[in-house]
Amino acid sequence: MTSGMTEVSVTAGFAKTTPALWVDRIIPIEPTEKPPLVLVHGGGHTGSCYLRKPNGDDGWAQRFAALGFPVHVVDWPGMGRSGRVEYADLTGELVCDTLGAFIETLPEPCVLLTHSMSGAYGWRLVQNFGRRIRAVIGVAPSPPGNIQNEPEILDEGEGFVVIRRGAFDRRVDLNEPTPFNDYLVENKIIGNGDKFPRLFVEAYKTTLTGTPPRLAYERGNISGSQLKITNTAPFTNKPILVVTADHDLDHTREIDGAIVDWLSEIGADAAFCYLPDRGIAGNGHMMMLEENSNEIADLIADWIDTAITN
Repeated sequence: MTSGMTEVSVTAGFAKTTPALWVDRIIPIEPTEKPPLVLVHGGGHTGSCYLRKPNGDDGWAQRFAALGFPVHVVDWPGMGRSGRVEYADLTGELVCDTLGAFIETLPEPCVLLTHSMSGAYGWRLVQNFGRRIRAVIGVAPSPPGNIQNEPEILDEGEGFVVIRRGAFDRRVDLNEPTPFNDYLVENKIIGNGDKFPRLFVEAYKTTLTGTPPRLAYERGNISGSQLKITNTAPFTNKPILVVTADHDLDHTREIDGAIVDWLSEIGADAAFCYLPDRGIAGNGHMMMLEENSNEIADLIADWIDTAITN
């Protein structure tokens, strides 16, 4: 898919949502028949993770646009350049309602790509806005609260709780954003694969942000707070692809495979792309920033083309 790259235009600005979402738009100059593609970042990041790699190369947004997709990269409400939201009000429900309001403004139903923490938002968006979503790609996605276990509580005190979730222990601040410490960055987010541009790790760390308190609390499913799906009907026959790498300790083949199994059980047309099965090895959690990111983007683009034409 490296031939026939499309020329694009790049614009950015606030969407007509409340709160106002910041959206970067990378749109083919010549119209194509491909659907809009909405890219949603994960926790601790902004939409910039799709725009530029740590080594300065173009990101997935430019790659997908060059392949003919009108691309819309959003910052969560209250994050990055989007409109401010009080921490007490910034919940997963609000994030989903705002993203859904943006999706409603698009000229046609979109393909939705989520990453990590926003995976749970993607499942809720299918439930609430499924008629405006043609297909979903979850890249190392978080599960819905329906199938996520509550964490072990290791410690708690005034304004914080320490939990064990997956392969790592983590502190969740209850009143302030929860930052990534160096251990989590180097072992969870980057991992021990060989595709992350290691010369740029320190520069990459400067791009990370804290995760707002209620969002971090929900992601940990503390007290069963993760977003759940209560109406599975919109998932019926919905094309969904889950993409997982081999050096992501919180997203193993078994963990993410369980999400695919659940999606299939509720009627989705779900597929699992474990990258080593496609001959792609050495990637971690942030595959969109890694050296072979274009190869993975092309694989996803091929799947979209097949999924929406069947």
